[in-house]
Amino acid sequence: MILPRIGLGCMSLSHAYGVPPSAEDGVQMLRTALDDGVQMLDTATLYGAGSNEELVGRALAGRRDEVFLASKGGMEIVDGVKTIDGRPETLRRQVDASLQRLRVDHIDLYYLHRWDKTVPIGESVAALAELVIEGKIGNIGLSEVSVERLREALAVAPIAAVQNEYSLWSRNPELGILEATGEAGVALVAFSPVGRGFLSDSVSDPNDLAPKDIRRAMPRFQPENWPANAALLPAWREYAAEAACTPAQLALAWVLSRGAHVVPIPGTTSIQHVRDNEASVDLTVDPALLERAGALIDTSTVAGPRYGALNASEVDAEAFEYAEGRHSLGVAS
Repeated sequence: MILPRIGLGCMSLSHAYGVPPSAEDGVQMLRTALDDGVQMLDTATLYGAGSNEELVGRALAGRRDEVFLASKGGMEIVDGVKTIDGRPETLRRQVDASLQRLRVDHIDLYYLHRWDKTVPIGESVAALAELVIEGKIGNIGLSEVSVERLREALAVAPIAAVQNEYSLWSRNPELGILEATGEAGVALVAFSPVGRGFLSDSVSDPNDLAPKDIRRAMPRFQPENWPANAALLPAWREYAAEAACTPAQLALAWVLSRGAHVVPIPGTTSIQHVRDNEASVDLTVDPALLERAGALIDTSTVAGPRYGALNASEVDAEAFEYAEGRHSLGVAS
C-alpha cells in the first residue's frame, strides 16, 4: 500500500473543533479540495455519529477513483454515548454501515479506531482480515496502539498503517511506534500534526473556544497549563517567519521530516488551509531550523498531558507520565 505524502482529516467538518460548517459547505469544501489535488480523505464511524461519512460520501459522488479513502470502526456513538466495541460482529456491522454511508463498495484503509481492551486484538484483526478477503476493505489499520499491540496484530494479518497522534507537542510515537512501524514497513499516519491548532497559532485564548470544542477539556488548554504553552508561541512565530512559511506549514514540515513512512493528516474547515497544508510537502526547510523547532516545542517544554484521565484510559499507545502540569520521563502503559 502506497499512501499520498499527506492526507486530509475530515473530523472537524462534523464536530470537535469550533463550530462545524453546514453539510452543504462541507461537501463543497471537500469537492474543491479534490479539484486541488487532495488524494486522501480520512473519516470514521464515530465522527458526527456517522454524519461525517455521509458527508464524505456525498463529496465523492462520481469521483471515487480520485481518492484513497480511509475510515475507522470499533468506536461509535450509541444512544448518545461513545462506545468502544471491537467484537468481530460489531466490526462487520460497522463496515457495512460505513460502506452504505460513504456510498462506495470498498474502503481502501479501515482502522480499528481503538483497541477494545475486553477483546483480544487478534480477534478484531482477524475479523477485518475476513473483510479484506471479501473485498469490502483493502487494508487494515490500527489507531492509538502500542508497539506490543502492533506486534500482536501483525502475527494475525498484515497491518498497513498505524494512526497515532504525532506532532512537535505530542511526541509519544518516539517511545517506540515510530521506529517499529518503520522497521515493519507500516505507515505511521499522524493525526493532529499541528497540535490541535496550537502549532497553527490559531488559539489565542482557550476561553474563546466554542462551548462544545473538545479542546476545552484537554489539559494543555486548561488554565494551569495554557500560560506556559502560550509562552512558546512568540518564538514559534519567529521560526515560521524564518522558514518563510505559516506556523502550520512548519509544523507539517517537521512531521514529514520524521520519516518517509510518516503521513500527516491535518484537518481543517478552510479550503485555503487545505491548500497551505498540501504545499507543505514541497517546502524546503533548513534541517537546523527543524532541529531548533524540535527543541523549542518538545515533551520537556510543553505543559500538561495530551488527554485527561478518561480519554487516556481508552488508548493503548505509549505515553509520557505527567505530574503537576509537567511531565516526568517515565512511560505510562
